[in-house]
Amino acid sequence: MIDFIIVGNGLAGICFTEIAIQNNKSVYVFDDNSQPSSKIAGGLYNPVVLKRFSEVWKAKEQLEIAFPLYKSMEEKLSFTFDYKIPIYRRLASIEEQNNWFQAADKPNLSAFLSPNLVTDKLQNIVSSFGFGEVLETGYLDIASLIKHYSDYLSKLNLYSSERFDYDKIKFKDDFVEYKDIQAKHIIFAEGFGLHSNPFFSNLPLDGTKGELLIIKAPNLKLEVVVKSNIFIFPIGEDLYKVGATYDWKDKTNNPTEEGKNELVENLKDLITCDFEIIKHFAGVRPTVKDRRPLVGSHHNYKSVHVLNGLGTRGVMLAPYLSTQLFKNIIDNVPLANEINIQRIYKKMNINF
Repeated sequence: MIDFIIVGNGLAGICFTEIAIQNNKSVYVFDDNSQPSSKIAGGLYNPVVLKRFSEVWKAKEQLEIAFPLYKSMEEKLSFTFDYKIPIYRRLASIEEQNNWFQAADKPNLSAFLSPNLVTDKLQNIVSSFGFGEVLETGYLDIASLIKHYSDYLSKLNLYSSERFDYDKIKFKDDFVEYKDIQAKHIIFAEGFGLHSNPFFSNLPLDGTKGELLIIKAPNLKLEVVVKSNIFIFPIGEDLYKVGATYDWKDKTNNPTEEGKNELVENLKDLITCDFEIIKHFAGVRPTVKDRRPLVGSHHNYKSVHVLNGLGTRGVMLAPYLSTQLFKNIIDNVPLANEINIQRIYKKMNINF
């Protein structure tokens, strides 16, 4: 018997798997590569809501867990996927400059917002009012992390790329059977694929499609992330990642001309040099209508758990939520009400 079956090897699944392994728990992971949102994500992490200059929910606590976990995974896998890089928020007016100064004075934001505006011109970047610099920021090369981590698990015979068949689960008194595997717990970390999961398909996972570009711009010479109504940041060899769109209606992973045109139009408003589109891709983010994650245990099957709804901030949320769920399962530490799926069950009048 093993401790955990984990379904999903995106960022959430990887973080839970790694936390379990670091705590000497046995695991087996299933992932059929049907949900690309982690692989195509921008991968930025940023403790500030830059539209309103407000703190991300529990940003300090999230970073305190995320940074050590990612560092330990880099050492284990012998490759770098966490790139520290400042974010420059382009300011659009004198009023935004004043709002930035006010936000940087707040105790909960002073560690994350530089009090000094960046007034130096960035080559081929349009900005009349300078930039505010966000601290404790960077990006994860999530696609490479997923590949390295699945390879690591495969070498240990702890990974299968077959599609998970929910009908094959058999429930025993205090464990589950799946084919020839017995496990004390099963974790579903399937992203937007949760809609096909009969145990949690009633949860309000909405899904927001995002489209991104990889461009080549040899004259841009940008060494930071620039955020306006889109983001752009360097990924090496004169290549830049540009994103992202938000579409609440289209739930497919197919890139669209509308999405590309929106990104190109915003990009031309931000940079003045020529660029070439190298790649255009899309995916559906696992978002929730109340903008809070979906974490916790099934109301009938106490060995069945969900880790989902990370939305646009998965890089910071995945380690934090994985830690909370692990402690809840192993040590019976209560989950915060904001993330616990019991909040949903209560609205449905479901007993648990």
